Amino acid sequence: MTPPPDRLPVIDGEASLATRAAWLYFAAGLTQSEVADRLNIQSTKAHRLIARASREGMIRVFVEGPVAECVALENDLAQRFGLSFCRVAPDLGEGDLPLKALALEGASFLRQILERGQDKVIGFGHGRTLAAVVEQMPQTPARDAQFVSLLGGLTRKFAANPFDVIHKLAERTGAEAYLLPVPVFANSVADRAVLMQQFGIADVFALARKASLLFVGIGQVSRDGFLVSSGMIKPDEVVELKRVGACADLLGHFFSADGTVLDTDLSARATSMSMADLRKHRIVAIAGGPAKVTALRGVLRSGVLHGLIIDEATAKALATDKPETTSGKTRSKTRKDT
Repeated sequence: MTPPPDRLPVIDGEASLATRAAWLYFAAGLTQSEVADRLNIQSTKAHRLIARASREGMIRVFVEGPVAECVALENDLAQRFGLSFCRVAPDLGEGDLPLKALALEGASFLRQILERGQDKVIGFGHGRTLAAVVEQMPQTPARDAQFVSLLGGLTRKFAANPFDVIHKLAERTGAEAYLLPVPVFANSVADRAVLMQQFGIADVFALARKASLLFVGIGQVSRDGFLVSSGMIKPDEVVELKRVGACADLLGHFFSADGTVLDTDLSARATSMSMADLRKHRIVAIAGGPAKVTALRGVLRSGVLHGLIIDEATAKALATDKPETTSGKTRSKTRKDT
């Protein structure tokens, strides 16, 4: 049963500590001694906490119990940015790139969505974080579901090609998967129009518009960001994006630090839905790390997101900001409300 949105869930402090200990032991792969050191407790207590987590059913494929600090951050960010829900992945001590923490939380979210079975068409974005989510996904039968790419998938560097990611997702779920075998950015607006009308491409694009859930990543605009490293754009294009104030990218659309969606040549050539179409959908983003704080803040301020999956350290950084006003409704919900 979901608590009223104006009330925070009551969390048992010892149960919260047991959940954190279990997360560090089973998800992060720490020894019981290392768990004790991380939590500043005795090894015997670490053992008891992990045993309690097992006994009380917190441990399955994922550690399901909420961590008190993370729940507080989830409610804070949901209220600040008008999100319907937020999920904060407990810190695993990974440093600047909390990929494993995000991947575990993202895989848990996606598994729950598939098991619920309400979303028959799910749009899937690009990026290292989403690829890591798929790597963490257990076998989860979802033969009635369909996955569809939300952005063209051809890049200059094969290692960054998202086709393998969505194929692996299909293999682990038994779902159908549909790809967009076109460049991420067309050479011109006219070329984009031609590509979108090609046989097969138009059908996939139409299916993407029918998706009830869009699961996406958020990129930062920088010379060492994923857009450049994957070969999607050139370094000199980053210079132009910076000149007009871009700090974040979501499905080929660019955002300023204050949440404005920028009208750029690149976004006009992106093989994805228009921003007007995107705003009609339930968009859940997954992203984190100190390098993405500014990018996350920009996208959150736009009000385009329905939900957010983020790591604990980055959530804390965003929570220290002054309260925000966004175009979304200000609602606070628990992690069950996905």
